[in-house]
Amino acid sequence: MKPVILALGLAAISLAVSLATPLAAQSPGWAADWPNTDFDTRTVDLSEIMSGGVPRDGIPAIDAPAFLPAARETRLEGAEPVVTLALPGETPRAYPIRYLTWHEIVNDTVGGRPVAVTFCPLCNSALAFDRRVEGRVLEFGVSGNLRNSDLIMYDRQTESWWQQATGEGIVGEMAGMALTAIPIWMESWDSFRSAYPDGLVLDEPDAQRPYGRNPYVGYDSATRPFLYSGEDPPHGISPLARVVRVGDRAWPMERLRLAGQITQAGVTISWAAGKASALDTAEIAAGRDVGQIRVRDAQGRDLVHDVMFAFAFHAFWPEGDWMLGD
Repeated sequence: MKPVILALGLAAISLAVSLATPLAAQSPGWAADWPNTDFDTRTVDLSEIMSGGVPRDGIPAIDAPAFLPAARETRLEGAEPVVTLALPGETPRAYPIRYLTWHEIVNDTVGGRPVAVTFCPLCNSALAFDRRVEGRVLEFGVSGNLRNSDLIMYDRQTESWWQQATGEGIVGEMAGMALTAIPIWMESWDSFRSAYPDGLVLDEPDAQRPYGRNPYVGYDSATRPFLYSGEDPPHGISPLARVVRVGDRAWPMERLRLAGQITQAGVTISWAAGKASALDTAEIAAGRDVGQIRVRDAQGRDLVHDVMFAFAFHAFWPEGDWMLGD
């Protein structure tokens, strides 16, 4: 496995591993860092939660995103991955992974709807959520902690902790609550520009980060996930193989690549070439082609889904269905 560098370069891999101990086993100081978090209210065992080696907001969310017309963007290469959010009646927006890699959360408002666009590099999980919960608008930040190698977000209103892969509150006042997921998809910059020439793209944040660089070189070719000690997926599937998750079902990306399109269990998933991996080479734009997918229902409407690593699907949906086509 090639070296994996924690986001922001704030800790060397050896330091990260030394810090990556269960919260319950750490100094009582961790509770002092979260004085407004109700640790007695939770849906998971705290021993499952590990430090990722960076402090709260060490990976800073983007809170005031600025956009520019797609036609004016000159920094992105054609194969670079972007997350597309196309709400009905609103101008579609692209959130480049070159920025999400270093910030992981964008707190945005689209057509008056508060949304959070999120990306966990360690799980390859990109999801968007409505930020409204029971009449309250939440703002999200990066806690610095992981569970099953997945980003744990926190909301600034209650300092509750949220699992990015599931959108569920797991610790604090909001434990047991669920965010409403919004359909998004990851595609190449060329694909977005072709589909939405009048679309908007997230402008480069005003921060000192090596945007366009991948701090997790070779990660999606590794044999084991980072900071993960759970079971491998079944059926001989590689832990870091990409799968398309719809609900509690997972379709291997390799099956989709070979088929081109699959209609099964009420959904149609189509695959196309042209999108670079963000977790391969040092330059994101030079990553190998891992393809891109769209997931639609019988009426052609985009569905909530995720393209995540197989280990993460198995960790969060251990009883989930593997759509192998056998």
